[in-house]
Amino acid sequence: MILSILFFPKIKLGKISIDTYWIITLVGAIILLACGKADIVTVGNALISDTAINPVKILVLFLSMTVLSIFLDELGFFRYLASVALKKAKTGQTKLFLYLYLTVSVLTMFTSNDVIILSFTPFICYFAKNAKINPTPYLAAEFVAANTWSMALIIGNPTNIYLATACGIDFVNYLKISIVPTVLSGAVAFLALYLLFRKKLAAPIEGEAETVVIKDKLLLWVGIVHLAVCTVLLAIGSYINIEMWLVSLCAVGSLFIISGVIAIVRREKPSALLGCLKRAPYPLIPFVLSMFVLIVVLNEQGVTAAIGELFGDNLPILKYGTSSFLASNLINNIPMSVLFSSIIESTGGADISAVFATIIGSNLGALFTPIGALAGIMWSNILNKHGVKFGYLDFLKIGVTVAIPTLATALGSLWLMLTVIC
Repeated sequence: MILSILFFPKIKLGKISIDTYWIITLVGAIILLACGKADIVTVGNALISDTAINPVKILVLFLSMTVLSIFLDELGFFRYLASVALKKAKTGQTKLFLYLYLTVSVLTMFTSNDVIILSFTPFICYFAKNAKINPTPYLAAEFVAANTWSMALIIGNPTNIYLATACGIDFVNYLKISIVPTVLSGAVAFLALYLLFRKKLAAPIEGEAETVVIKDKLLLWVGIVHLAVCTVLLAIGSYINIEMWLVSLCAVGSLFIISGVIAIVRREKPSALLGCLKRAPYPLIPFVLSMFVLIVVLNEQGVTAAIGELFGDNLPILKYGTSSFLASNLINNIPMSVLFSSIIESTGGADISAVFATIIGSNLGALFTPIGALAGIMWSNILNKHGVKFGYLDFLKIGVTVAIPTLATALGSLWLMLTVIC
């Protein structure tokens, strides 16, 4: 899978381009099932089980939240907010750098880091070209902000959803512990970025920001209200006994019904809805399910239990935080989260410090190398399409100077939070 990401990330069949990472994991899962290494009955029961770790529920939650965000992006909402922030910066690159970082940070908390990467990266490339400035500081700020502040809420990253729900952590209890490490590490990340790019940010801006006009304000408000109501219900869902996947699925269903009715009344094509259906990250479905099969095999063979015993009970924040950070850059953060969830479960699953340390590693691991997360892979592909050179060594430079101090801050503040709370 790693080799495919680095050397042959896509297969072209005529005009259709297909990602290879999920095909490889799917083939691996099929081979294991065919060879009898994975019990089909056990896998089937896990897929229909009424538990938080059910991968189908987790996929429904992530895909639903992604669709809500894509709907707003189709209407130009994120580009509009970015343009407003950029215009306020006027001719100062430092101010522009700050506004962009803050804008991405806030939006990532309530949507998803992957959606923000897909939405903002092309915009930054276009803006930097028109403004005649170096895009590297802004691309780095966008990527770091998206993958640092995604820790704040459980919906910010699919790894958050998987690890937290697998261990029975609800929306509010997640936020109580995550918010301080996120804010402190986010501040350290910004400071590290500014020190790294301060000389480039000293140059003046010669061009102007793009003017973005949202044409369909009615649909925009429909999308904003659905995302806001969904977020609130996710926060109180555990208190009214409604599972998060069901809340997000109902929100998407309502969005499609209302938007569809508006399109019928207007006698026009539902472009935003069609855009959602076209851009939804469908490859994640076979990818996550296949990785789930692989982890079932590791469980049955006693591998995850052995790793759990190797970690032991001492210094869980340090061990799980650093190992998950490094493992994300070996097998990608989603497979890592599936694996570590199983490891934590094998040790009793009660150590909340191990869970949150792994969540931190799964998010910040994306900052170290391009293969640390799907967001990094998508980001690199977009830059290649726009002719922006940002090689592996350039990425690693940011990883060393930004990711390591940010990780240390996040894990240290997590230890402080859990010491105070517990």
